[in-house]
Amino acid sequence: MKFMKIGTRPDTFYTEEATRTVASDIPTDLILRVNNITYLLHKLQFPLLPKCGLLQQLCSGYDESESITIDLHDIPGGEDAFELCAKYCYGITINLSAHNFLPALCAAKFLRMVESVEKGNFVPKLEAFFNSCILEGWKDSIITLQTTSKLPEWSENLGIARKCIDSIVEKILTPPPKVTWSYTYTRPGYDKKNRHSAPRDWWTEDISDLEIDLFRCIIITIRATNMLPPQLIGEALHVHASRWLPDTTRMKATEGSASQSRELTERNRRILENIVSMVPSDRGSVSVGFLLRLLSIGNFIGVSSATRTELIRRSSQQLDEATVNDLLLPSHSPSSEYLYDIELVSAVLESYWALWRRQPKGKDENSQTLRSIRKVAKVIDLYLQVVSKDANLPVSKVVALAEALPDIARSEHDDLYKAINTYLKEHPDLEKAEKKRLCRVLDCQKLSPEVRAHAVKNERLPLRTVVQVLFFDQEKSSKESNAPQKLSPREILSRGKQSMSIREDQCPQGEGRAKANPPLSSMNNRDHEKMKRLAPEFERKLTVGEIEEVGSTRGKEINAERHTMRRQRYDPSENTDKRSRSDHSSAKGRDGR
Repeated sequence: MKFMKIGTRPDTFYTEEATRTVASDIPTDLILRVNNITYLLHKLQFPLLPKCGLLQQLCSGYDESESITIDLHDIPGGEDAFELCAKYCYGITINLSAHNFLPALCAAKFLRMVESVEKGNFVPKLEAFFNSCILEGWKDSIITLQTTSKLPEWSENLGIARKCIDSIVEKILTPPPKVTWSYTYTRPGYDKKNRHSAPRDWWTEDISDLEIDLFRCIIITIRATNMLPPQLIGEALHVHASRWLPDTTRMKATEGSASQSRELTERNRRILENIVSMVPSDRGSVSVGFLLRLLSIGNFIGVSSATRTELIRRSSQQLDEATVNDLLLPSHSPSSEYLYDIELVSAVLESYWALWRRQPKGKDENSQTLRSIRKVAKVIDLYLQVVSKDANLPVSKVVALAEALPDIARSEHDDLYKAINTYLKEHPDLEKAEKKRLCRVLDCQKLSPEVRAHAVKNERLPLRTVVQVLFFDQEKSSKESNAPQKLSPREILSRGKQSMSIREDQCPQGEGRAKANPPLSSMNNRDHEKMKRLAPEFERKLTVGEIEEVGSTRGKEINAERHTMRRQRYDPSENTDKRSRSDHSSAKGRDGR
């Protein structure tokens, strides 16, 4: 940082209560009141009046020997800036830098300490320091620009803000190998000693110290040049947001906007809305994780509906780039009991589905649209595996997210099965109807052999789901062995009973039985005995083609589904995308089927 030292005399100003004066044998004859401070000074014994055109004018009607009192409450920069000008007139040493340059210049302009009043006056010296030192420096220009927020009108009229912005932008556009000035760069893993040139985003941290209005002026000026890629603009927005906006990922769910002052909330809202408006339209200019965090913060502080809609739209455009950690955003709604913001993910997923439907569909398995939706389905299934551990999460939320995408989005259901199994494990008291509703989203034909083997032994699943797994398991086995015949319903049930008998024989009595079972399959004794007791009845109903659970009133529907499964085996066209929905709400309507 550059400094300018003016004057040679020691500082002889001292304070008595709210009065500042100069140690001198000469009595004071000029009283200046600046805000709450009174200055006792001298008119002519020291070159105060000769250097200040304003004071000359105000004292022109008085006798030289007469003591004069003048109020200067409207001087820019207040008492600190005035005292710098007064010390300059007394020849007392003052140190000027980017921190105090602007208030000193504005006060000197106010007092008319210009060249026309006295040659070599304070204003021309300050202007020379500004042009030759401050504008030539990187951090000096930024610090001076920061000070303009306290004196916006003066800095605008004097052209200080515009000159600082132009100087900063000029340095930002400098090729990194030619950057020779000091800058702040604290990225993890960055080794400045082993770098031959500055990184491309070397400037982002320093300008993040600017308030949003000044930061916006710089970003708009940079974008107008079209010299930097959108990703660099996005990086600058990310750094500024991290510097000024609250980190909602580290806040407790019980903390809400009410815990913040109204002024702070309004400031954060204005910052976020400005940042969203500056995000380049190019895909990938910012990460989807950054957009989702902005959306989470927006929900927390209450941004406008237009800003929220824009964030949802931009997030959905890049949802296929998201990771599970990007989606795991805490819920801050006072009315929500969930650990994670399920509604946020649902809104983004619904927007993604609406966008995806409007895109041209490729017939190839490797088409961009198909790869995109399968990436999204993959991350949603992994997300469900995590949020399913929330004890307060209802079945309807899990089903809604699982069914938000069409069947074509999932080439396999292994991850979805793991999510369902996790939910059943964490919610052991789930009612039978809710278990059926949850497991209905599974397509047993899309389970891998390993997962089917696990599902057959998984006592958490409804009996109907286990029978479906056994049915499709033997169907697939028949196809792989090229055997034209298939197992009879009696043999399907026999295979299920055999798997239970093996578990019963391998497990000792009492507490050791639960330990012998796999971690994800721990049938309690009551359900096991129920399965054994119901086996003869199931065998009879399988034989006559009426697969249904005992006591169920949905026998016809289950029987129809069984015929549908068989028909899909012989008519692959029936197994294509079965969903044709107009929006996300229609997916929820299937819960009542």
